[in-house]
Amino acid sequence: MAGASIEKITRNPKYQELVQSRASLGWMLSIAMLVIYFGFILLVAYAKGFLATPLAAGSVTTWGILIGLFVIVSAFILTGIYVVKANARYDALTRDIVEESK
Repeated sequence: MAGASIEKITRNPKYQELVQSRASLGWMLSIAMLVIYFGFILLVAYAKGFLATPLAAGSVTTWGILIGLFVIVSAFILTGIYVVKANARYDALTRDIVEESK
């Protein structure tokens, strides 16, 4: 791409909105995942007794299994949030930017 085209795109307010919005959402979702993951790791390190506690009397399933499953499922949910946001907003902004740069 020619240097002039790149400059035109980077000065476009929609491009700046796209970059800022994607970065903001990316950091927010990353921080959420890190809190969930490291929270689980801290539970493993300091609350082993709690994690080993069965969910109900006579149950084989423990709180640790349930919380571990939550960590895995939350990663899929956070990814889904990003994909929905990308499909709804970022793709439209990208199309607008490409059309305006022609």
